[in-house]
Amino acid sequence: MNPKTILNLILVFLFTTNLYAQDQNEIFWKAAKNNDTKTLKELLDKGIDVNVKTPYGATALMFATDKGNLEVVNLLLERGANPNIKDSFYGYSSFLWALIKNNVEIIKSMINHGADISTDEPLIYAVYGELPEVVKLLIEKGAAGVDNALLTAIRNGNSKIVSQILQITKLSDASLSKALVSATASKNESIIASLTQVGAKLPEKQESKGEINKSLIGVYKSKDESRIVTNIKESNLTVSFNGSPEYTLSLQEGNKYTLTDVSGITVSFEIVQNIPISLTVNQGGNTTQFFKVVDQPKTETSVKKEEFVDLTGKVVKPLNWPSFRGNQANGIADGQFPPLNFDATKGTNLMWKTYIPGLAHSCPIIWNDKVFLSTALSSDTTAEYRVGLYGDVEPAKDNSSHIWKMYCIDKKSGKILWEKKAYEGIPRVKRHPKGTQANSTPTTDGEYVVAIFGSEGMVCYDLKGNEKWRKDLGILDAGWFFEEETQWGHASSPIIYGSTVIVQCDRSKESFIAAYDLETGNEVWKTKREEISSWGTPTIYQGATRDELITNSSKFIRGYNPKTGEELWRLSPNSEVTVGTPISHNDLIFVTGGYPPVQPIYAIKPGGSGNISIADSLNSGQFIQWRTKRGGTYMPTPIAYNGYLYTLGNNGALTCYDANTGEKKYKETLKDGQAFTASPVAADGKLYFTSEEKGIIVVKAGPEFEQITINPIGEICMATPAISDGLIFVRGQHHLFCFERK
Repeated sequence: MNPKTILNLILVFLFTTNLYAQDQNEIFWKAAKNNDTKTLKELLDKGIDVNVKTPYGATALMFATDKGNLEVVNLLLERGANPNIKDSFYGYSSFLWALIKNNVEIIKSMINHGADISTDEPLIYAVYGELPEVVKLLIEKGAAGVDNALLTAIRNGNSKIVSQILQITKLSDASLSKALVSATASKNESIIASLTQVGAKLPEKQESKGEINKSLIGVYKSKDESRIVTNIKESNLTVSFNGSPEYTLSLQEGNKYTLTDVSGITVSFEIVQNIPISLTVNQGGNTTQFFKVVDQPKTETSVKKEEFVDLTGKVVKPLNWPSFRGNQANGIADGQFPPLNFDATKGTNLMWKTYIPGLAHSCPIIWNDKVFLSTALSSDTTAEYRVGLYGDVEPAKDNSSHIWKMYCIDKKSGKILWEKKAYEGIPRVKRHPKGTQANSTPTTDGEYVVAIFGSEGMVCYDLKGNEKWRKDLGILDAGWFFEEETQWGHASSPIIYGSTVIVQCDRSKESFIAAYDLETGNEVWKTKREEISSWGTPTIYQGATRDELITNSSKFIRGYNPKTGEELWRLSPNSEVTVGTPISHNDLIFVTGGYPPVQPIYAIKPGGSGNISIADSLNSGQFIQWRTKRGGTYMPTPIAYNGYLYTLGNNGALTCYDANTGEKKYKETLKDGQAFTASPVAADGKLYFTSEEKGIIVVKAGPEFEQITINPIGEICMATPAISDGLIFVRGQHHLFCFERK
């Protein structure tokens, strides 16, 4: 046997052995999730590493903890599982997962098996979780951070845990004094009484260490756009972190301060020639520098701020809005003159509203005189989705039978022209608590209308409601990358290109992008994608020399030939969860991501080939006009309009960039908007931003921020509006609203 043959055999053996080991690991992790102690014991007896990690650094103990499987947790701990191993993405240990889940028995078991209690975190989590039994156990075991735990309990108004801490531990006079200051500030009489009973006294009023340097007051920003505001309140210097309540600062020495009612945090100012340059926050040895924002002085030669003018006119040609956010997802409707002001609660400029049953984030689309949208009706009448700013990963508990429907509505009257039942049954995949079973927006070319109903499949109708074909796309189990069994559901919408409909199906395994014949539903091409779950819709960039199909996803942003499915180029790094849709403007392609480990904004030049990624140290390259690795947004797709790129955070943080250079023009927070999921749209010098609960906010387009008005809808709004023919169409939780300009 020659050496080459021997080498090939060795490689085959190693590859096969590696696959076997991977399979065994998968079985091991799955058994931990499913409370399968029999399989776990068998694998442990065969020598599997009890702490074997997933690509994200998770262990079987983490999965068992997440599922609350106490028997499995105890088995793994007895076999040597380490409760202090942290995953490589979130940086959480199994012990912290147990504390977050408030699972008392698992927490106790981990403490007895060597869980690390030498930092403040465990005790703080136990206080936040309102777990007095765990607080008691941690303190008795010598956990660190008792002072901070007491202050946390005081700020949370938890008098029971405050009393418990005071009963089982002996605190210093200084700690009791600081606690009483905090309780007095919060005006909690029962906690004040408990502290006074154990001898706590307010500190004696000290002589002033000098007048506060008023130049310290202002706004400070870090490189990742975190924000600190300093102020003077009741003769004390205060600090607020990213909109938090104000904390009083106590001067220690020089320009170094501590927080009066929070231990372990110092704030130090850097002052050069009596001018504050920056401040540094130090918490447990971790430091972050914030630079003072300096307002530019106004001069007589300053350019006068351009006053907002609401452009009006006659619509020459009504715009079709054929897919998610219109044409190529650009969201622009110039010349359609939608209303500036409207109010569904008062009927102001309300042309009509039509009740649409079910739960859906599917956005309205428009062709000529018809509006199309889809929905999913649960037989569970209590089914709902949660709105607001939160990070829950657990799927909604709605496993009832559903009916999926497509609606066609008259644009001018709101009359339902036809409705068709596409599917009926129990959903094949669970949904995110903020999602629905009808997240995808339909698409039309004026002859056919195509809708994806998640894992139920894709259906094509003609515009009269006659079904032309349907396609099973398989199980589209998009979900949490960290634990693939946690399903959140499909959201990417279909798009039409020529005579094909293209779908991006990124899921837990075997992701793909494919094109199907619009007339027959037959597959034209299908390309496998080594991608994890994503939720953005693909976009077509139409260039002078070639068209490019752009996808936003975790491992790579990619460009394809839309006629063949051949990959043209790829780009990284990107966020681990991608939701936004790519857009194009002035021969640049814009893609954003708003989830760790990076939150990029890319301005991509079309025409690339192969891997067009650039070095971390660079902000531009051959096919990258500009990029930033921070500042990308999570849910809403950005909008590029009249030379500017606008990104919107879930919290209403609106940032404007020069689209060609990436120069930041402003970053402001939309007033009274709270949370945002829908994407912005634009028309005639106005930007429309749909808040989840507060209505639609209108902002003047351009490099200077000016919020014009907010228009109440009176319903939760998660879908992106459509604009056409002087009208704006807004989908609420229960109705489709049409507003006109009068």
